[in-house]
Amino acid sequence: MIGRDVSHPPPQYIADSSGLRTLCRQLGEKARFALDTEFVGEDSFVPRLELIQVAADDLCAVIDFPAIGSLESFGDLLHNPSIEKVVHAGRQDLELFYSHTGRVPGPIFDTQMAAAMVGYGTQVAYAHLVQRILGTKLDKSHTLSNWSQRPLSREQIAYASEDVQFLLPVYEHLSNKLESLGRTEWVREEFMRLGSKLSEGSQAARLRYQRIRGWDNLKPRAAAALRELVAWREEEARRRNVPRGRIVRDEVLLELARRTPSTLSLLRATRGLHPSEVERNGEAILAAIRTGLALPQADWPEIPRTSRPEPEAAGLTDLLQAVLKARAVEMEIAPGLLASSADLQALVEAKQDRMQLDFPILNGWRRELAGEALLDVIEGRTLVSVDPQSGRLTLTSAD
Repeated sequence: MIGRDVSHPPPQYIADSSGLRTLCRQLGEKARFALDTEFVGEDSFVPRLELIQVAADDLCAVIDFPAIGSLESFGDLLHNPSIEKVVHAGRQDLELFYSHTGRVPGPIFDTQMAAAMVGYGTQVAYAHLVQRILGTKLDKSHTLSNWSQRPLSREQIAYASEDVQFLLPVYEHLSNKLESLGRTEWVREEFMRLGSKLSEGSQAARLRYQRIRGWDNLKPRAAAALRELVAWREEEARRRNVPRGRIVRDEVLLELARRTPSTLSLLRATRGLHPSEVERNGEAILAAIRTGLALPQADWPEIPRTSRPEPEAAGLTDLLQAVLKARAVEMEIAPGLLASSADLQALVEAKQDRMQLDFPILNGWRRELAGEALLDVIEGRTLVSVDPQSGRLTLTSAD
């Protein structure tokens, strides 16, 4: 813990266009500002943006988005390439701004991602990070606040502002540590990857069927029908701005893909499919099923193998996990930031095709840090042993 007395001004409450324009002029003069949001997402497809919190050096503000009704000039700040936006676990915030502006905010600095890069652990919470770095314990009494209610209490506004008031001191500490470890370019690469993922949202929507539990137990042709059904639901939920499950639940889509009903009467017999949805969208549902079934075999989804790995392969995967963890401990970096267990298993099972795999561990700084070492272990170029004195894994050349 690094004890620091972090002073900050009381938060401004911005609820009109004039106040927002003044705030944007002030933020426009800064090199960076801290950014967070409060939103309500239970009853809509796109979460309802309620508050935007910002902080920079000598100012802190909470913007009442519904009172203003639009981002106005704040949207320009979000995309100003000369002003860095500092967030913590900011993917949902960035997705929300992307839905409002059609562009991903940037450049960004995500303190959760940076913390994992310098040894604070994977997905560390903001309050935990503030306490470890600054020695300040945050008030979490309003975690379940209803941010859509008006007027907001002074306690709610103060609580919301805490989410940004300590971000820049945390940023400063992490940035200095990244620089001292020579990892500034690494973390910038991660921020760029995050932005790319967000901008590829339309492609991700076509893959959303893979999030439905049990999809990989379908036959390939049925999986093609499921993919079309999920894509239809995505568009319908977006059009009506309601949660996906309010249109058709996941398990019902899975059953439709398995049974592939071809008439409205068969559709009505599907358990869990609300009659009003059949009346409203029955023909569209049947059309999605027909589209999936009509696809040529080459366009069917590839069903992942579910067979258990051979004992030798399982043992090698465990060994790679141990090597990866040892390397992560040595470099003071979160192991989960390097590779997942599934990635390591696929790396083992790929055999002759490993160089064609597009895994993060085989690209960029990850390959330099641990990927090459893992490949050397798999190919027998490196031997793994345990140091009897320290109990640590050691890697030695097999030559």
